Amino acid sequence: MASTAHFSEEEMAELQEAFSKVDVSGNGFIHTNDLTDVLKAANLPLPGYKARELIQNLTTTGDGRISFDEFISIFQDLKSDDVAKSFRKQINKKEGICAIGGTSEQSSAGTQHSYSEEEKYAFVNWINKALEKDPDCKHVVPMNPETDDLFQAVGDGIVLCKMINFSVPDTIDERTINKKKLTPFTIQENLNLALNSASAIGCHVVNIGAEDLKEGKPYLVLGLLWQVIKIGLFADIEISRNEALIALLREGESLEDLMKLSPEELLLRWANYHLENAGCNKVNNFSSDIKDSRAYYHLLNQVAPKGDEEGIPAITIDMSGLREKDDVQRAECMLQQAERLGCRQFVTATDVVRGNPKLNLAFIANLFNKYPALHKPENQDINWSSIEGETREERTFRNWMNSLGVNPHVNHLYSDLSDALVIFQLYEKIKVPVDWNRVNKPPYPKLGGNMKKLENCNYAVELGKNQAKFSLVGIAGQDLNEGNRTLTLALVWQLMRRYTLNILEDIGGGEKVNDEIIVSWVNETLTEARKDSTISSFKDSKISTSMPVLDLIDAIQPGSIKYDLLKTEDLNDEEKLNNAKYAISMARKIGARVYALPEDLVEVKPKMVMTVFACLMGKGMKKV
Repeated sequence: MASTAHFSEEEMAELQEAFSKVDVSGNGFIHTNDLTDVLKAANLPLPGYKARELIQNLTTTGDGRISFDEFISIFQDLKSDDVAKSFRKQINKKEGICAIGGTSEQSSAGTQHSYSEEEKYAFVNWINKALEKDPDCKHVVPMNPETDDLFQAVGDGIVLCKMINFSVPDTIDERTINKKKLTPFTIQENLNLALNSASAIGCHVVNIGAEDLKEGKPYLVLGLLWQVIKIGLFADIEISRNEALIALLREGESLEDLMKLSPEELLLRWANYHLENAGCNKVNNFSSDIKDSRAYYHLLNQVAPKGDEEGIPAITIDMSGLREKDDVQRAECMLQQAERLGCRQFVTATDVVRGNPKLNLAFIANLFNKYPALHKPENQDINWSSIEGETREERTFRNWMNSLGVNPHVNHLYSDLSDALVIFQLYEKIKVPVDWNRVNKPPYPKLGGNMKKLENCNYAVELGKNQAKFSLVGIAGQDLNEGNRTLTLALVWQLMRRYTLNILEDIGGGEKVNDEIIVSWVNETLTEARKDSTISSFKDSKISTSMPVLDLIDAIQPGSIKYDLLKTEDLNDEEKLNNAKYAISMARKIGARVYALPEDLVEVKPKMVMTVFACLMGKGMKKV
């Protein structure tokens, strides 16, 4: 890891934010071209040859990517008050960013947080469209994108809950959202529900509290909304959910290779597939390469319905706008064509010309979702059975990791853990120290790269056995590196379990906790509250009705469960699921950060059941 001694915590946070603005894909790297743009924009006193020399020194492998550590090193080399101020001012000016004084108690008086007007404008329009027919949002929707309506609108939690369900349907049970006669307490519950549900779908919400949302802090509201919107946009950009993506396979490439690509990489591959068919140049990114709108014009022309599918009329794209001399005018003409496809979302003409990477990525994802224009190959020799979606357990683990802010973002549980970098970060979350000098960091060399990853995996297993004292019998580094499902899950489960127990131990003043202690606490709490439910273990079949969970929630927060909404005896499968959905959302609403899914309760999956009761115990102990 690069030395961070020269930077305060505040500066590190700002550097991370600046890095993230360029690293839109969240994969932990920026492209050297993007860095050059930023350096130019910052008016740094560096002649071209010097900038190239600097980049050359940093990217010795020559693959054109720069990690966050290298980004910090650049700052250390160039850091002076004038340079730092100039950099910040220019980057903000370039991106249409507003600066606001810090208002939280932690913020020092002089702290400034910035937010992007363009993002606010884009997100407001997206939310207005998503919720225009929702009767529960009539009090705030439609919002005016020109004002700060958005920051007030999220304050009661309803819009956030609705947007989470828009991105990942059924995450929140509608019965648990407080909608009428709101009080400070019921608003707090809605915000708890929104934040804990956002966490459960993989949003990183560690530094966001209900108070921040109530106060409508712009940079936090926009940061959370972007994560929620992006998860929804990317949901179907995945081969098991959209088999036509196999059409993007290249010569000599295996299906396994294609399945390892992130949604961002698949979108780039998709755009280039259509551009190639149009006889156009490929693009390397959705920022500097699309600024002239030409690639977008040809992409729209390729994906627009041709009238060859029954019931879908042809839409002819008017390409005359390509002749426009002015970039902004050309972008506006292009967006008018996108509007004819119902896809004028996220970007304005200025966003296109400025190459705003985040909003252009969203524009492309939305276009893909509406008009993929791909056909599942019929004659290729493809093993269709190997294309299976992730299991519920895998999705829960992945969302848990992402909610903790691991970098890079985990899109595919096994391939994204194959270099163990994410596992090392999880060890640190459970207080197992990692010697980063022993860790090989990307970019890995083309020759011998996998050996570097394997060394990491061996070290990860060694840490698990010796430091964390995990039970890892028969697990070797090679199993992680090759993505052995059963053995990788065995390690990941122990990480999640330890993380959950650590939280309980912190609340309980360091006292050790195990399954028996949790079960006995649950039963004592139920008895004290005069509830009929009890559990014998996390395998108890009574848990399938969710009644022990619901009774425990009502014991922790009396009067919170509306029993008239539930069926308590002789339940069929649908009624069990109905209770479980209510139970999981209610647990999140009273402040428990539950990652498990309703089906885990219905099917009594002991591992996930344990995490539900442990999180509720944590909430209950905090109240004592």
